[in-house]
Amino acid sequence: MFKDYNMNQIILPLDLAVKLQENDIAFSIHHLVESIPQEAFHSFSRQTGCPSYHPRMMLKIILCGYTQSTFSGRKIEGLLKDSIRMMWLAQGYEPSYRTINRFRVHPEMKELIRQCFVQFRCQLVQENLIDQEAIFIDGTKIEANANKFTFVWKKAIEKFHANLIEKSNQLYSQLLENEIIPEIKRENEEQLSIEELKQVAKQLDEVVDDYTQKIESSDDAEERKQLRSERKSPKQMVKQLNDWIARKQKYEKDFNMFGTRNSYSKTDQDATFMRMKDDYMQNGQLKAGYNVQIATEGQYALAYDVFPNPTDTKTLIPFLDRIEQEFFSLPKYIVADAGYGSEQNYDDILTKRSCTPLITYNHYLNEQKKKFKQDPFKTSNWEYDKESDTFTCPNDKKVMFQYHSTRSDKSGYKRQLKVYECEDCSDCPLRSFCTKAQVGTNRKLMINEKWEQQKEYVKTKLSEEETAAIYRQRKTDVEPVFGFLKANLGFTRFSVRGQSKVDNEIGLALMAVNIRKSAARA
Repeated sequence: MFKDYNMNQIILPLDLAVKLQENDIAFSIHHLVESIPQEAFHSFSRQTGCPSYHPRMMLKIILCGYTQSTFSGRKIEGLLKDSIRMMWLAQGYEPSYRTINRFRVHPEMKELIRQCFVQFRCQLVQENLIDQEAIFIDGTKIEANANKFTFVWKKAIEKFHANLIEKSNQLYSQLLENEIIPEIKRENEEQLSIEELKQVAKQLDEVVDDYTQKIESSDDAEERKQLRSERKSPKQMVKQLNDWIARKQKYEKDFNMFGTRNSYSKTDQDATFMRMKDDYMQNGQLKAGYNVQIATEGQYALAYDVFPNPTDTKTLIPFLDRIEQEFFSLPKYIVADAGYGSEQNYDDILTKRSCTPLITYNHYLNEQKKKFKQDPFKTSNWEYDKESDTFTCPNDKKVMFQYHSTRSDKSGYKRQLKVYECEDCSDCPLRSFCTKAQVGTNRKLMINEKWEQQKEYVKTKLSEEETAAIYRQRKTDVEPVFGFLKANLGFTRFSVRGQSKVDNEIGLALMAVNIRKSAARA
């Protein structure tokens, strides 16, 4: 005996919601998007043309697609025809993949994604799932949607540009020496600008035109042959100058594109070539990508940002600025690994934000080891006399203060250093263990008092039971989010190009991670 099955019988359409399980992820997406204030959708409203799909519905189906590891617009369109939860969220509408793709890269989409993170965090606070005591920050590199071989390197462009400057200066000097063209007024003696190169090319064109007129007006074959021979050189110079002008324009465009970066991709000019640890040998693959920074608590991503620079040190301050401006007020503790430990970052968190940095620095772990503490050649282990402001080296020589020094890094941050010099390093039996300086010069020591104070502050905080327990949570709080994003969700490569579009996509992917975790908990 079988249950009744008749393909010719008409079945009345039912509310698709009854087909979904009680804790289906579609309900989590629905409640989250519905909690976004109506004002956030006003910018999508248009008074003319065909009525558009409601942005609430579009946001729901895109988020639902991402939670199912579907990042292609065509595949999301396919789910609208196959998936019951997608049919229910769309309420029968079937927007095309073009509409879906246009919507998720829309400039106003950034505000909707921000609202999703704000509302999601409010839900976590209401359910007491986070205590708002600390945030855990870390970064990961994700491959860009760019060709692996269309790279442009800053060092190569600098080399080519320097060669162009040298050759153009030589040519200009040669033209003046041979009195082919008159001297022009230059802005910079080191190199000819694009306008100055155009001016030189114009003058050479006039010289070529003069030769051409003389050739056309002459009836002597030998004279015409001689004039054509003389015209050949300036004609070739004009061609060379036009090539240099085009190249110089390209180089200047490249330098503007680089900014503070050392490379960029031609197919996604906002992406930078970075080392990706994505092969099983962990050798590191050089690919165009973005540095994604996230702030988590309770293994939920609460804020994010995207940077084109591969190192984490310079991303912390702008990331904290974005968190405060767009997401939430910073909690008491800022927790991160040694990649973020720098004098500038400590100073910003302590003075500007009045927070406590639980951030280690390079060599922090080595300094805790017995071998390091007992090494007499480590300057941190040298005896210091505060009254005379001197150190004592392993050979019992005095290392005395000499002068103050100020150094600036590429970002313009200034560090105040105190320079010390040993009284006499000649004939020192320990010299080879103590310094690599040339024979005949004394050992110099540079001390950054502010940096040393910051390191002592961090050591003190991390030795306290309460703050040490918070710092130990870092790996188990932020790392699982990246694992879920890449391994479970399968998000290992962006499908859009340009930093603004990439920012939208990683926001959707991280919110999909949050929703899946929240739905699984329910």
